[in-house]
Formats: sequence, C-alpha cells, structure tokens
Amino acid sequence: MSEQFIDRGQQVRGDEAFDADAVTEWLSKKVENLAGSPEVTQFTGGASNWTYRLDYTQHQPQHDFILRRAPAGTKARSAHDMQREARLQQALKPVFPWVPNIVGYCADPELIGSDFYVMERIPGIIPRKNLPRGLELSAADAKTLCTKMLDKLIALHQVDINASGLAEFGKGEGYAARQISGWTKRYQQARTWNVPGGKKITDWLANHLPAQEHLCMTHNDFRLDNLILNPEDPTDILAVLDWELATVGDPLMDVGNMLAYWIEADDDRIARSTRRQPTHLPGMFTRQQIIDYYCEHTGVKPESFAFYEVYGLFRLSAIAQQIYYRYHHKQTRNKAFKNFWFLVHYLHWRCRKIIRQHQRTANA
Repeated sequence: MSEQFIDRGQQVRGDEAFDADAVTEWLSKKVENLAGSPEVTQFTGGASNWTYRLDYTQHQPQHDFILRRAPAGTKARSAHDMQREARLQQALKPVFPWVPNIVGYCADPELIGSDFYVMERIPGIIPRKNLPRGLELSAADAKTLCTKMLDKLIALHQVDINASGLAEFGKGEGYAARQISGWTKRYQQARTWNVPGGKKITDWLANHLPAQEHLCMTHNDFRLDNLILNPEDPTDILAVLDWELATVGDPLMDVGNMLAYWIEADDDRIARSTRRQPTHLPGMFTRQQIIDYYCEHTGVKPESFAFYEVYGLFRLSAIAQQIYYRYHHKQTRNKAFKNFWFLVHYLHWRCRKIIRQHQRTANA
C-alpha cells in the first residue's frame, strides 16, 4: 500500500501558530537526543482541540510527534482539559493498547498560549469525509472495518476500570442524569439568538432516564475519523484518537453518541452534507445494524434505543452550539463553523422525530 494514503497535516492557520522552538526546548527535556527544529503542520479535520504534527524526521535521531492543545476563546469549564486527556491515555494504554504513547504534558500556558500535551505519532490512514484519492474499500472490507471498529468499542467497555485505576475518571452513580443536566446547561449557556430553546427535548430526556445503570470506560467520540488504519490493510485499526470526552459512563450512551455522527447513504440531503466520515460507502453498517451488532455481542437488550439516540443527537447539538458560540462572538475565524446554528436546528428536528416515533410505538 502506497504511503500516499497516510494522513498528513496541512499548513498551520495563521492565527493558530505557535513558537516551535520553545516547544522543542521543553520537549528536549523529555526526549533524549532531540535535535533541530520541527516541521510543523496542522490537522484541520477536527472542530474542537487544535492538533499539530511536530516532524523531526529530517534530523538524526528521527522523531515524530503530535501536539494537542485547547482552542482559543471561551470554553466550557470541563472541556479541553489537556492534563486529564493525557493522564487518561497513560492509564488506559496498558489495558487498551490502541492508544498512542504520551510523551509529556506542559502545564505552562505561557509557552504557546495554552497548556498542551505531546504524544507519539502513529503513521496511518484516518478515514475522514472521503477516503484518500486512489484508496478504495470493497463492500466486504467496509463491513469488516465496521465490525472491527465495534469490537474495539466493546473491548473498551469491557476494561476493568477498578483494576486499571481508571475508576477515578468518573463520578460514580447517576451518570445519565448528570449528562442530561450537564449538556442541557452547556447548551443554554452557549445559546445564541438564532437557535431553538430545546426545552421539550431536554425535559423528555430527563423523564426517560435508563432504569438501570451500568458504568464502564467510555470514549464518547468514537468515530471512524478518530481511528488510525493500517496503510497495508485499511480494515486493521492501529489506534483510537481523541480522548477528550472519555469518562467512566454508560456504554449505551457511548453508542448513542456514535450513532449521532453516523450518516447513511440514503439519509436526507442535510444529513449527508454534515458527513465527516466515509459511512456512506457500500457495505458500511446502518445505524440499526450498529445497534444490533453491539447488543448481540454484549448481551445487552434495552427495551428501546430512543433515549440513547436522542441523547446523542442533542449532545451533538450542544457541542455544535458551543463551537458556533465561539464563531458568533469572533473568538475563532474558522468559517467552517459559520452555519453551525443551522445544524443545531436540524439536530433538534431529528430528536423530535425520534421522540414522536417512540411515543407512537409506546401507545400502540
């Protein structure tokens, strides 16, 4: 498989550049024989934390790193916690090997304008909106990738959080109630004049909390474009990225979050316009197939998945609104966020549609 398919950064956005020499000086205290200045590029696929590549491979010995930092502007108090993200990955690595090695965390915001952490770069394919030009997956390969992706999620959910020390990354019982309350509050705090109130949706969620609670390690942003695939076999998953929202939580809510991003080939035009991963390809699972596979391989049998689907969609609307809030108040100039207010309207429409379907089924 040609290296042309390996994911690479792009030129750093002007207002998101930093002092690479200052980072090198800090990094040299953690990496033996680090030499020279890095070539710095930026990964522009994400809409939250800023992610950069620090490429020292033109020097000897060769090193290749990824730097993650919080974005500029007002942020939710619990969001973009770089120290927590780095600590969680360090604790998770021994029991879930598909996590990049952490090199170090820098708490000094003066160095580049934010605290940050650095991890080793794993070269590979990140399946974004469209696969790299020239790379094709057969329907059978697409199906295999879906099953391996879900197998990784199930493996994560089966990690022993107590034996691994990961239990400290949660707050214990009452997770679902805290999530609904928390995302409701965050949505309201980030609300601008041009988005809906969402009260009927949040009230419905609060009134339909799961009767039973099972807690495990959850990722909460588990998507194809947060995976690194093997260039020699694109169905082989080398790593799982973006642990910003990971916590000890409800596994079915984790699946609900994944479903919110999962766009099918025959979805409506608005949904297709938001697609950020190649889930439209022949052979890719449908949302229902994801639910069926997960439940079959875990033995979990909820009476209805409506709560988890609505939760995932509303949570995504809150995330989109937090990002739009930064754009609306000129805290970021990234024009990709300009129409996120419209996405919020659409996601709320989908929430209401699922609620109506659930109510019709319950009353039948």
